[in-house]
Amino acid sequence: MRQIILDTETTGIDPQQGHRLIEIGCLELVNRKLTRRSFHHYLNPEREIEAEASAVHGIYNKDLVDKPLFAQIADEFLEFVKGAELIIHNAPFDIGFINHEFKLLKRGYKPITDYCTVLDTLVMARAKHPGQKNNLDALARRYGADQRDRTYHGALLDSEILAEVYLAMTGGQVGLALGQEEAQNEGEQRSEGIRRLAADRLPLPVIRASAEELERHEAKLKVLDKAAGGSCLWRSADVI
Repeated sequence: MRQIILDTETTGIDPQQGHRLIEIGCLELVNRKLTRRSFHHYLNPEREIEAEASAVHGIYNKDLVDKPLFAQIADEFLEFVKGAELIIHNAPFDIGFINHEFKLLKRGYKPITDYCTVLDTLVMARAKHPGQKNNLDALARRYGADQRDRTYHGALLDSEILAEVYLAMTGGQVGLALGQEEAQNEGEQRSEGIRRLAADRLPLPVIRASAEELERHEAKLKVLDKAAGGSCLWRSADVI
């Protein structure tokens, strides 16, 4: 399975008001492992960057004078992402800008979703953590991926953080640098450890609930049963 973690930086928030891409950062995942392949470019937007945007990403027009136009890297970018699943946080924002850039070229490019599928980690995070902050900063703190200096946001930096967050949200795998051979060895060591524990350990103690704990448990079940309209699963389950 090939996936591309993707992030962009822009001159402002709305491509329909003429705002443009100024940075694209992509990292490749194959079978949930980061490869050494990446795609990263700063871009000359041929327009002014809004001050509010520069305050977020720390990129100014003077930094982009000698950078390529999107037209010069469009084919290379499409070749890198084509056929993959794009992993993007708040995907409509980035997809909107990419499609706008393709449209401006008038080369017959289709929308990016004609070449790739898209998974929006913001939608995933909202379903997993309803009622909580789910921006990338909040998720990085929640999943322990906040060890980098994020004074400014950057497309490649944010892609690295998003890769860690995505892997943690979808299965707990956050060892991004772990190679296939190392992973296999680690798995063998874990299995061997489990076998040794099963053979050598003493019988586990059985700690039974006290009368007070059972009474509090019963009171909690009554509350749940009332809230569920008399269909509390804990009451219907066979629990020993």
